Amino acid sequence: MTHRYAYALVVSLLAAALATPVSAQDKSIVVASTTSTQDSGLFGYILPLFKAKTGIDVKVIAQGTGQALDTARRGDADVVFVHAKAQEEKFVSEGQGVKRFDVMYNDFVLIGPKTDPAGVKGRDIVVALKTIQEKAAPFVSRGDKSGTHSAELALWKQSGVDLETAKGPWYREIGQGMGAALNTAGAMNAYVVSDRGTWLSFKNPGDLAIVVEGDRRLFNQYGVILVNPEKHPTVKKDLGQSFIDWLISPEGQAAIAAYQVNGKQLFFPNAEKKAS
Repeated sequence: MTHRYAYALVVSLLAAALATPVSAQDKSIVVASTTSTQDSGLFGYILPLFKAKTGIDVKVIAQGTGQALDTARRGDADVVFVHAKAQEEKFVSEGQGVKRFDVMYNDFVLIGPKTDPAGVKGRDIVVALKTIQEKAAPFVSRGDKSGTHSAELALWKQSGVDLETAKGPWYREIGQGMGAALNTAGAMNAYVVSDRGTWLSFKNPGDLAIVVEGDRRLFNQYGVILVNPEKHPTVKKDLGQSFIDWLISPEGQAAIAAYQVNGKQLFFPNAEKKAS
């Protein structure tokens, strides 16, 4: 009996020891986010810092904002980190998310050929888009229900352009991410709305350049939301909240501010720890 007891004790201790690495491996979350946070290189910079601090591994699903929110609605993500505030607030009001926090901002820019064939260079995005439509200058739209696509559509509306009637061969929707849209614009000698972060980290600018920037209507706010565990029980509530808490903490905000490409800061932290 003594030997059997000792054997059972050894087996139970070994089982406990073997279980520890498994639980450590499970210390991960899925974040549904935008292509801009991924393509700009921001995640590649801040996620190792977060993991070193907490031991939590972050797996990113990079999609347009609309797709990222739909991924979260299916319960396939623990956190969403996107940039379309109206859509984010709707997501929370539906009960799909717990709270929304501001994290950082940058801005959108209008990219176009350096020669600026439509003659729109300046600071007024509304006048620029109206002119592009009037001259039927080639324009590339992401057309993917992303935050950038939503911003672009809102800007056309502010410009007084009804795309449903004004669309023509000059307006090309590609249904792809920001990098693909910039590459298409380069190939077509066309204009395109881009977030500044992706543009600054874009490695194939060719003959493209910023033609419109600085308009207050180009402001681009990012927010983060924990997916509601009451609606989706598989959500890793504590680990997901740890990621959010770190992003809006002084340490996380400093990490975001420190990320640069070619000496230029891509994102500007503005978390106030207030939820909406």
